[in-house]
Amino acid sequence: MTSPAAAPLLFEAVLHPELLAEVRRYSGHALLLSGPARVGKQQLALQIAAQENCLHPHSDGFPCGRCASCRAVLVGAHPDLLGVTPRTTTSTGKVARRRIIPVGAIVEARDDAHDYEQHVYQFLELRPTYRRRVVLVEGAEYLNEQAANALLKLVEEPPHNALFVFTTEDASLVMPTIQSRCARLNVSPLSDQRLLAAWPAAPDPELLAMAAGRAGVLQERDKVEAALQDARMLTEALRSGPLSALEAAEALEKRFDTEWHPQALRFVWRSESPAVRAASDTALERLLGALEVYASPSLSFQVFALDLRAAFGEG
Repeated sequence: MTSPAAAPLLFEAVLHPELLAEVRRYSGHALLLSGPARVGKQQLALQIAAQENCLHPHSDGFPCGRCASCRAVLVGAHPDLLGVTPRTTTSTGKVARRRIIPVGAIVEARDDAHDYEQHVYQFLELRPTYRRRVVLVEGAEYLNEQAANALLKLVEEPPHNALFVFTTEDASLVMPTIQSRCARLNVSPLSDQRLLAAWPAAPDPELLAMAAGRAGVLQERDKVEAALQDARMLTEALRSGPLSALEAAEALEKRFDTEWHPQALRFVWRSESPAVRAASDTALERLLGALEVYASPSLSFQVFALDLRAAFGEG
């Protein structure tokens, strides 16, 4: 069984109650949740799966979070929930930096690397253990053409009334054939007041500002704070001289997280002039592009440091 990674399900403080309520009124078979990274799409998708199978829902219809079905969703072991996520390994076994959901995630494929324990067709052959089988496709924009085409028939006429929940950061990148078969829900950032009301430990102002209403940023608090510290150190080193900049870039290479460090760098640079921000962002995009095509990481980070020095007028 392939399940989504377990994530905190704030059943007692539903972050997007209006969307969860809207799903209860939906009678179709496919949803497309779109919104910025870490805004809470996965959490909402898991709450939808819980809502579909909860044994003792609250009077408002929200999942209880305590029954056997809800607990199974919480730990990522629900028999009626299949998670499909992008992979970063190609069919040749070579590590790839570009993510993709291959056709082997949907149907058995002769040339697939068997990265998925169970494909979607297998999962939907069985009747639900509780009430409804749910397929959660995280990052629908990473479905390749073969995978998307293989899904079409299933999405139109899913066995046993199954529900598909697709998530994406940019709906325009999802293949039109998938989009046209889904009801679309926009998952928007929360206000700071609403986010703080739902969060047990109030974050510091800088972290709250970087979160910008995205609950998932607070869930990864330690990683985000470490990335912010690295970003500040690199930015300070840029103004200390080329050697300091190169040393800071070398240290950053060892800890670089492609999800959090780019966000942290852009956040730290937010107070710079528009010209500096634009040039720095170009340097960052050049670095990320070099890493995607297997360029030497060490050399790429050295070039990055020098590009940033020039962007900050220190070259």
